[in-house]
Amino acid sequence: MIIKKSPAEIEAMKEAGRISAKVLREVGARVQPGVSTLELDRFAETLIRLEGGIPAFKGYGGFPGSICASVNEQIVHGIPAADVILQEGDILSVDTGAIVDGWVGDNAWTYAVGTVSDEKQQLLDVTEKCMWAGLDAARPGNRLGDIGAAVQSIAEAAGYGVVREYVGHGIGRAMHEDPNVPNYGHKHTGILLEPGMVLAIEPMINIGTYKTKQMPDGWLVVTRDGKPSAHFEKTVAITEDGPLILTTEEGHRRPV
Repeated sequence: MIIKKSPAEIEAMKEAGRISAKVLREVGARVQPGVSTLELDRFAETLIRLEGGIPAFKGYGGFPGSICASVNEQIVHGIPAADVILQEGDILSVDTGAIVDGWVGDNAWTYAVGTVSDEKQQLLDVTEKCMWAGLDAARPGNRLGDIGAAVQSIAEAAGYGVVREYVGHGIGRAMHEDPNVPNYGHKHTGILLEPGMVLAIEPMINIGTYKTKQMPDGWLVVTRDGKPSAHFEKTVAITEDGPLILTTEEGHRRPV
């Protein structure tokens, strides 16, 4: 069941979004060679709590971290660890969120560690572009397939694979609500998008195959062919006036 939010509830979600966005930016500023993903996780948890939030990921389904930290061919759900040390030329996908007054904000970004190859930089640029296109499609009167089609068309035009098994989702008082929001699909298909829906739109795009592999820890997911992957995400409310991004430090923002 899709739980639509009132304008007042969307307003209430902005603080969780603000904290989530601030933490993501501050973690990104600390991404550099020699830093461990556990250091980044500890920093994120401290900042979330200082800002008045609760780490949304910590303990969720048993996940031990406040961020997911996924390096290079790791797509999503990487567990932060002291022995995962960032190296020059890596890319790091950071996914994190905060809970405030029961409302959840969820966002992700993939950062370059030092100077990266042209191939990896293009992946980052294209995946971010995919995210913005998906957000822009989150408008009343469109359908769910319009979001996926917007993402897929950009990714596949660049020759990339679009992850199928892991998708975006509704969000509110629970991290994962209906509907699932695939990053692939056909225009004008799927459920009708209506004001009050709040979605986490999160393209996960691979340089090579879209196929994935679950690792033995039960969390980490990697590309089947070992090629790099990128992940970008924002929480967006569908309003009468179009998409309203909630995971920004301003508290809200329209897509450019």
